[in-house]
Amino acid sequence: MIIIGVDFHPEFQQIASVDTDTGEFQEKRLAHPGEAEEFYRALTGKKVRVGMEASGHARWFERLLAELQFELWIGDAAEIRTKRVRKQKTDRQDAQLILRLLLEDRFPQIWVPSWENRDLRQLLIIPSLAPHPVQANGEFPRHRDFGDLPSPPQRQVKVLTAPFRQAAHCDLRRFHQ
Repeated sequence: MIIIGVDFHPEFQQIASVDTDTGEFQEKRLAHPGEAEEFYRALTGKKVRVGMEASGHARWFERLLAELQFELWIGDAAEIRTKRVRKQKTDRQDAQLILRLLLEDRFPQIWVPSWENRDLRQLLIIPSLAPHPVQANGEFPRHRDFGDLPSPPQRQVKVLTAPFRQAAHCDLRRFHQ
């Protein structure tokens, strides 16, 4: 198995990896998305676990790893920071720390919904599709974000969002079981 610690940035990622079968260790800085995608696609067919801190800029990367069927562990950034021995911080040291935590089974993994589920949830919060609260007189309020733009009719909203609501509700029920 290849275990990779990733310090992820919007323009690049610093990685530290080890092949547990051969003991081979390597460090690299990969530019996004070209070099990174090339590196991970070259590992296709091998068992790979990737660990990284939670980040809002990594959607394309998460999709790539899911497509390649690699295991992705996302960690709590604040807890990873507390495990750092030195206060001086570099990208290289961060990648090494994440790798070390993965190898020692001390990686503070957090639950993250699948990227398909997150896309579905994003559709639910699009203002034009989201249901609006009905005022006391039974009328829809004016849309707050877009000035005078009227809210969509209630029936249209129910028809458009019903499949998404049902799928999200089923997924949330499975999570709470």
